[in-house]
Amino acid sequence: MDFKDNLAHFLSQSDGVGQTLFALLAAMSIASWYFIIVKAWQGAMMRRCSAQFLKTFWDTASLDEIARYLNQHAPNEPFAYLTWHAITAAQHHAIHGAQRLHEAGSAADFLTRSMRRAIDEETARLEWGLTALASIASTAPFVGLFGTVWGVYHALLGIGQGGAATLDQIAGPVGEALIMTGLGLAVAIPAVLAYNACARANRLVLARLDAYAHDLFSFLTTGAPMGAQPAAMPTAAVVPGGV
Repeated sequence: MDFKDNLAHFLSQSDGVGQTLFALLAAMSIASWYFIIVKAWQGAMMRRCSAQFLKTFWDTASLDEIARYLNQHAPNEPFAYLTWHAITAAQHHAIHGAQRLHEAGSAADFLTRSMRRAIDEETARLEWGLTALASIASTAPFVGLFGTVWGVYHALLGIGQGGAATLDQIAGPVGEALIMTGLGLAVAIPAVLAYNACARANRLVLARLDAYAHDLFSFLTTGAPMGAQPAAMPTAAVVPGGV
C-alpha cells in the first residue's frame, strides 16, 4: 500500500472527531511551514540588505550623503529605516522646533523618542509570525494526544462490545490511534526549532540595532563627521536613555 492508500485507510477507520483532529493538525503543519519558509526568506533578505546599507553608511563622508541615499533608496531593512527616521526627526525639529506636544523638549529628547519609536516598530515587524509558531509548537502535541486517547477509547469500546480481546483486534486500532501522537510531534518539532531560531536571530538583530542607534544618536546630536568603520562593530550595547 502506498501513502495515499495508507492515509485513506487511516481516515476510514476514524470517526468525525478523529478526522477533524487530523485536519486540524494538517492545517497547523501547513501554517507552520508557511511561517518557517517566509521568515527564513525575510531573514536572508534582511541580512543582505542590512550588510549593504551598513557598508554604505560607514563609507559615506557625511550624514547629508546618507540622507540623499535614503531619498533615492527606500529603507527596506531595520538599520536604514532607523537612520531615515532619525535624520527626518532631527531635520524636522531643527526647522519647526517644539510646536506640538509630541515635539516638546530638546532636540535630543525628540530624537530619542523618534528613534525609540522606530526601533519598536522594527521589533514588531521582526516578531511577526512568532506567536503563531509558539502556539502551534505548544498545542500540536496535545491535539495529537487527544486524537490518540480518542482512538484508544473507540478501540476499547469495540473490544467491549465484541466480547473478545485478540491481538488482531487491538493492534490495528491502537496503532492507528498512536499515529495521531506522531503527527502531533511532527507538527510541533519544526515549529519549536523555527521559533527558537527566529527568536535568537531577532535578539542579535535588535542588539546590533541598539548599538548602531547609539552611534547614530551621537552623530546627529554632536554633528561629528563620520569616520571609517571600526574594525569590530559592537553587537550588545544598549543605548542610554532607551534609544
